[in-house]
Amino acid sequence: MRSEFLPFTRPAINEEDIAAVGEVMRSGWITNGPKNVEFEEAVCRLTGNRYAVALTSATGGMHVLLKAMNIGPGDEVITPSLTWVSTINMIVQVGATPVFADIERDTLMVSAETVRSLITPRTKLILPVHYAGAPADLDAIRAVAGDIPVVEDAAHALGTYYKGRHVGAGGTAIYSFHAIKNITTGEGGMVVTDDAELARAVRMWKFHGIGCDAFDRQNRGRAPQAEVQFPGFKYNLTDMMAALGISQLKRLTAINARRRELAQYYRQQLAGVDGVLPLEAPAYEHTHAWHLFIVRVVSPQCSRDQFMADLKAENIGTGLHFRCAHLQKYYREAMGFQPGMLPNTEWNSDRICSLPLFPDMTERDVDDVVAAIKKVLA
Repeated sequence: MRSEFLPFTRPAINEEDIAAVGEVMRSGWITNGPKNVEFEEAVCRLTGNRYAVALTSATGGMHVLLKAMNIGPGDEVITPSLTWVSTINMIVQVGATPVFADIERDTLMVSAETVRSLITPRTKLILPVHYAGAPADLDAIRAVAGDIPVVEDAAHALGTYYKGRHVGAGGTAIYSFHAIKNITTGEGGMVVTDDAELARAVRMWKFHGIGCDAFDRQNRGRAPQAEVQFPGFKYNLTDMMAALGISQLKRLTAINARRRELAQYYRQQLAGVDGVLPLEAPAYEHTHAWHLFIVRVVSPQCSRDQFMADLKAENIGTGLHFRCAHLQKYYREAMGFQPGMLPNTEWNSDRICSLPLFPDMTERDVDDVVAAIKKVLA
């Protein structure tokens, strides 16, 4: 057994990151300001989008994006159930109805065929999730969507490419910079889009429904008497967080390359291990960001929950991404969702487990994880 606990993840913070945050703290401007603008522009250069709006979280981004798209009561949003509950919560918060698409059993992502079967005259948005760092099949999904907007949940997918283009390019997407993501601002998120009017509306919704914020007024010559256009929210990212994001973004290629090396080593070491089943890579051209390394526990002698508990006893941390949303207490009781509705989703929800994966890990760490897995399954 390892002498020291190996966590499921650890943010890749270095001295340059710390110095960048310290510089902002000494600057006299620590809230939403010039570093936010710089961060937004840097992400646009990466993804190829024209506009970006930084926010306190991807959840906040989802909230204001739904409001900006006028999605509300009577509208339906097609999305998977095997995702973080914040997406479903925000759909419900604006009064719309989540319509759950089952996933492909071995990639954990929705297919165009499943989405097609769920489209009704009330469908106002399709929200596919890029899972664990792999991209959903965007061309196929957009083809079945037709005129229905598609917004990409790219919380797992900074540095993910689909057929040679960064996910989000040419459309609208939401990224997360939570502490476990490939780059982090502690908390934080960003909406990217090529739609100028949508970007303007998102920016207003995230700042009280006013057409400018404090940085705009002081530095861009806009009137401090700007009025509320509608009752918006307060989802501003601080410049301290944005500075951390800018510094981390410079290392994204190296961070993702190291994650890819570790993931490939995991695959080699787990190839002959019965009882755990890694995800399959999508068949279409893509570049995986390896946000997560997920296996399904398929041993008849060991449940997923026992597997995770036993690994913890061996000083190996794990994660669970995710329990399906439709069978959680509120959605069962308020909306009547029942087991059996989404077979592939529910099968995976009972079995998925995220193994340790972060850039500072070594191959020896992976060896320790695999040895502990073999011990637990035996």
